[in-house]
Amino acid sequence: MRARFGGLLFLALAATLPLWLRDPYFVAILTSTGIFIIAAISLNLLLGFTGQLSLGHAAFFGIGAYTSALLSLGFDVDIGLPSPVVVDPKPVWIAFFGAVVVSGLFGWLIGKLAFRVRGAYFVIVTISFAEVMRMVALNWVDLTEGPMALNNIPPLSVLWPGHGLTALVTKSQQYWLVLAVGVVCYFLVARMVRSRLGRALIALRENEPLARSVGVRVTHYLVVATVVSAAIAGAAGALYAHCVRIVDPDVFLFIYTVTMVIMVVTGGKGTLAGPVVGGLIFGLMPQALRGTAPPEVQWIIYGIGIILIVFFLPRGIVPAFADLARLRMPALRKPASLVR
Repeated sequence: MRARFGGLLFLALAATLPLWLRDPYFVAILTSTGIFIIAAISLNLLLGFTGQLSLGHAAFFGIGAYTSALLSLGFDVDIGLPSPVVVDPKPVWIAFFGAVVVSGLFGWLIGKLAFRVRGAYFVIVTISFAEVMRMVALNWVDLTEGPMALNNIPPLSVLWPGHGLTALVTKSQQYWLVLAVGVVCYFLVARMVRSRLGRALIALRENEPLARSVGVRVTHYLVVATVVSAAIAGAAGALYAHCVRIVDPDVFLFIYTVTMVIMVVTGGKGTLAGPVVGGLIFGLMPQALRGTAPPEVQWIIYGIGIILIVFFLPRGIVPAFADLARLRMPALRKPASLVR
């Protein structure tokens, strides 16, 4: 009950933040941090609840960004057919959900292929997939514009009473959009991990041979988790495309996956709030250090912070504070029963 109250209080504070934080720059920083928190929530579904380390998760993020951008802009490309493939510009929300679906399909494909192996082989497959997607985005100039990037991507819009269709172009509007999508993704993952599917995933993480022996279909559940994880990462990428309004091959860079892993591990993998807490700390820390120290010193402080958290709080920030809260709560003792 106390945790639920704290979560509602945090959500209320986050929802009202643009009303009293007047600086558009800080609102924009919180928006970009929120996008990567959504991506970290998606990675946590794999890393935290199934124990599978995907170091190519930026691929799904980039696929979502490019798919939504291309569908909303329209494109024509020659792929060897008698006539080129022509796609007219689609409404932005159709493009957004198209990005979610396409990312989920790629998640299904990678899940079917990659979960035939485990351990280091799975990591290599995911890294290779992300690098292949980056090279495709860089070299398929007819479709992606290559290093020139896709620009002038239309912003997402909503139907506002009395104002008709309103484009979300201000920093505050984009912040509320990211917050709304983040809340939906958070509760979707929470619903999953508290269901039969979630219990199966946790069983696979804790003891895969035992879970297999009691009838848990290992590959099936892992593929389902990968599809959902990839779809959420694709949604984060689509938000990135429509908020920044420019997409280039750098969205597939390995550093983005590393950022997601840091957010999940330091916050507390396998917890729902872990990616949110870790994302806020390590998403806002570089901005907090900017202007107070040279760039090289900023990265040193960033690295030292990660090392200290991993060393002193190996399970992450959220589990550590949860343990501390349980220790401080008074023990509830039940009276001994006189009936035997």
